[in-house]
Amino acid sequence: MELDEWGALAAEEHGLVVVATARADGSIQSSVVNAGVLAHPVTGEDVLAFVTYGPAKLGNLRRRPWTAVTARSGWRWGTVEGGVEIAGPDDPLPGVDDVATLLRAVFTAAGGTHDDWDEFDATMARDRRAAVLVTPARVYSN
Repeated sequence: MELDEWGALAAEEHGLVVVATARADGSIQSSVVNAGVLAHPVTGEDVLAFVTYGPAKLGNLRRRPWTAVTARSGWRWGTVEGGVEIAGPDDPLPGVDDVATLLRAVFTAAGGTHDDWDEFDATMARDRRAAVLVTPARVYSN
């Protein structure tokens, strides 16, 4: 499976995927987010991306910047494992000067739409949400 195929699989379920991060004790923390594929804002290479404000996910990813993200549709599934970069109000990413535009791009890549982008931007800023960019090291499926 290639990253673009993973993105198409995720899109079949409205971008809903399971993100797994590692806690300090080595156990796994997982949650459901919307994710999609887009060009990295600095390198231009395709990455998996999602937006989060969850203190568990962000804390784990800040300390251990690696994740596994699984998409499924019916009995088909695909997983992307890779290193993580975070871009947000508490996580400046060199080369990213406009976090609000990046958050909109990630949200859209994950299948999101919005009727009021100013309201979207205000919510993202108020919640201190961040974009998580996953550079694939492994992509595999059944």
